[in-house]
Amino acid sequence: MSPDMRSVIITGPGNLQSSTVPVPTIGADDVLVRIRACGICGADPHALAEGGIPAGTPETPLGHEPAGEVVEVGVAVTGLAVGDRVVIDPTGVADAIIGGGGPQGALSEFIAVRKADVGRNIIPFPAHVPWHVAALAEPLAVARRAVDRTLPRPEHTAIVFGAGPVGLGALLALKAHGVKHVAVADVQENRLKKALALGADAVIDSSQEDVRGRLIGLHGEATDAFGRQGLPGTDIYLDAAGVPAVPATVFAGPKLGAVYGIVGIHREPITFDSQMMIPSELTIVHSMGHPTEMADVIVDIAANVDKYALIVSDVVPLSEAARAIELAGTPGATDKVVVTLD
Repeated sequence: MSPDMRSVIITGPGNLQSSTVPVPTIGADDVLVRIRACGICGADPHALAEGGIPAGTPETPLGHEPAGEVVEVGVAVTGLAVGDRVVIDPTGVADAIIGGGGPQGALSEFIAVRKADVGRNIIPFPAHVPWHVAALAEPLAVARRAVDRTLPRPEHTAIVFGAGPVGLGALLALKAHGVKHVAVADVQENRLKKALALGADAVIDSSQEDVRGRLIGLHGEATDAFGRQGLPGTDIYLDAAGVPAVPATVFAGPKLGAVYGIVGIHREPITFDSQMMIPSELTIVHSMGHPTEMADVIVDIAANVDKYALIVSDVVPLSEAARAIELAGTPGATDKVVVTLD
């Protein structure tokens, strides 16, 4: 093994460099992983534009959605062997978040998983799962966490706003919970078609259709505690879009006991009439990361490889990482971009 490797690093606002850096060395509690694929997160183009993580921090290694192969195992680590295929929780390593301002990024040939904890921060998966599909585990664990926070049940109905990777992951998570009817709303026809292919019971083009009217048609009509008529019977609103139209649709009148889960990033403050919400007893939940969800997600990916593979729209080599990030940061240009390494 060469003592050096390639690593994609932000060196300033808009400046991305493929650098040669030392391969990490590992201690007794660590594992060295050769990265085979790494997804591009929607936050990566923003980090590049801002010049690092946090903004303005130079020499920031990028990439936090890795899948790879174990090449060295510390003497104190059990449950792993050289050659095992693994996904890694970038927030669960000991030194700092991988690709989130820490010393390592997964757009690199190797990373060291510090204080490796099998099943928690490093999770094996079977050989039939392609590398680029396994790399979905981290972002879809974010989606799974958001869905879990809404406490879905089989008798529920739901709508997911936004059919990007996290929204599609939320659709799959709701279906994994057995939710009886899941609609997906978006403004891009290709994304709505993909949602149908992944099992959505209905799709709504929110640029052309009355979303609340469609929901009443799909989920029935309900009331709030004051008996107000004409409210959608939707139990769960899952916001993976982060645009003002979504809370406006929800706050126009949810049914009694509905839940609004927010995983999309809203760049501006959300406002609503609190008094109007009282008779709905609306529960609003946010989610952050994926404390335990990656293990569940990679099991589901392994059981449904062909379905999850539909989420990936572009597979790009590491030598074209700049193009991959540009694609991911251009609205409407693509869906999910994954970088692969030979």
